[in-house]
Amino acid sequence: MGHSKDEECPEFKSEIRYEDSNSKYANYEAEAQQYHMTLRGKALSFALAFVSGAGFTLFGYDQGVMSALLTASQFEKVFPQTIVSSEHPNNATLQSFLVAIYELGCLAGALSCLWVGDRLGRRRTMVAGAVIMIIGAILQTTSFGYAHMLVGRVVTGIGNGLNTSTVPSYHAECSPAAKRGSLIMVEGALITFGIMISYWIDFGCFWIQESSAQWRVPVALQIVFAVIMIAMIPILPESPRWLLKAKRPAEALAVISALDDKPTSDEEVRRTFHAIQEAVNAETGIDENPSLKELLSGGRSQNFRRVTLGIVVQCFQQITGINLITYYATLLFERLGLSDVKSRIVAACNGTEYFLASLIAIFIIDRIGRRKLMLFGAIGQCLTMVLLAILGSLPKSNNGAQIVSAVLLFVFNSFFAVGWLGMTWLYPAEIVGLRMRGPANALSTASNWTFNFMVVMITGPAFENIDYGTYIIFAALNALIVPVVYFFFPETAGRSLEDMDVIFALAHNEGASPVKVSLRDDIPAAGTPEADKILGVRD
Repeated sequence: MGHSKDEECPEFKSEIRYEDSNSKYANYEAEAQQYHMTLRGKALSFALAFVSGAGFTLFGYDQGVMSALLTASQFEKVFPQTIVSSEHPNNATLQSFLVAIYELGCLAGALSCLWVGDRLGRRRTMVAGAVIMIIGAILQTTSFGYAHMLVGRVVTGIGNGLNTSTVPSYHAECSPAAKRGSLIMVEGALITFGIMISYWIDFGCFWIQESSAQWRVPVALQIVFAVIMIAMIPILPESPRWLLKAKRPAEALAVISALDDKPTSDEEVRRTFHAIQEAVNAETGIDENPSLKELLSGGRSQNFRRVTLGIVVQCFQQITGINLITYYATLLFERLGLSDVKSRIVAACNGTEYFLASLIAIFIIDRIGRRKLMLFGAIGQCLTMVLLAILGSLPKSNNGAQIVSAVLLFVFNSFFAVGWLGMTWLYPAEIVGLRMRGPANALSTASNWTFNFMVVMITGPAFENIDYGTYIIFAALNALIVPVVYFFFPETAGRSLEDMDVIFALAHNEGASPVKVSLRDDIPAAGTPEADKILGVRD
């Protein structure tokens, strides 16, 4: 039987395919000129970081603002259900519920990204989230009853859930591999910046003793950050990875060119474009739209393993116990015997130190890597919780123990800021392939809010019932994190988002651990013929 030339020579088929690809690229280059962007290079990266930062500052502000308000006199006057006393011990649950119901709204917003995230695109989802947060902030600011405040917090949470599911992916997809870690760590630092601002504003408004402005002003100020986001997003480009997935290649090429500040003919721009395009082709060749069943699939894509890692890392962030400090800082310091004023000052200083500690990760994340920082943070957090439990078991009259306990709350924040604060917004966006990134980030963020709700909801009743035993629980949970990270979490530092597809595919092909493969130096870069063979998109 006779054979055609391409049957006899598979390389010939590849040559034809790549010639056709080059021809298409030339067409995209010509079309990309109409999408030429004036905001380019460092200026564009700064604008992206600024808008993403505004979103995460808003996130942090929203997390911290309730900390001091729970014991503010005017807040207690409007919401007596939050006053915890010997006469009303059950109010500890109502107080926790008022704080924690925000997480249920965030959970709903995050899960909604399963259906709307990829349909709307990154930018429009962020605008929708900011608008919903403004509506929620207005509802909270105008509250005159417990139920009214609950509704406002749920609505605000929905908007924040949309944003926290989208902003990290958007920023990661628009960042170069070499700087992606530090850029996303800036977002983590800005969460603590928002927390710090909220604590100091709460303290400043504490002196407004005769007006409900004491708590309404701090709650209303979150609108400022949302407005900044809405105003700035129109000048930013859409994610090039989402554009290619949405079959808008010329726009994607123009964005890649602008991000690198290089012409579309540049070899690096060309390689980045082809790497993303190959990832899209490999992942969308199965079907135009991903089904949620694919989250459970294995094979070269290793979707189930990768999505699970994203969900687990977000869960781990919450079970460290960070939010028992973030949401209840003022109450914790009052439990240590500090007065109203002193507890607020120390809480604000705690938030300030938290922000300063978070800056450390920005400078070391891409040099040290993700795994080492997560392990460092978990070990330090575990030891700190053990010490807090030991000191908490001593008599309350022991002033030395109370002072050291207060210091340890600062120490815990420092370990968390370096190891886990920004990490869990970076890692899920890096570890999951493009096809499932939208749904996976929705699920991982939903995991964050689910366990956030659990921690915030149980903290009040836990301290009321088992006191220092609460710290023992979180010490054990932090200890659990260490072996799981060591054995199951691959390293992503220095890899492009498409390189991670190659790593998981190679691990599958060789029957090896993705962790061990991720630590190797011989992995071909995405977009090269060798990587395409590993991914199965080239014969």
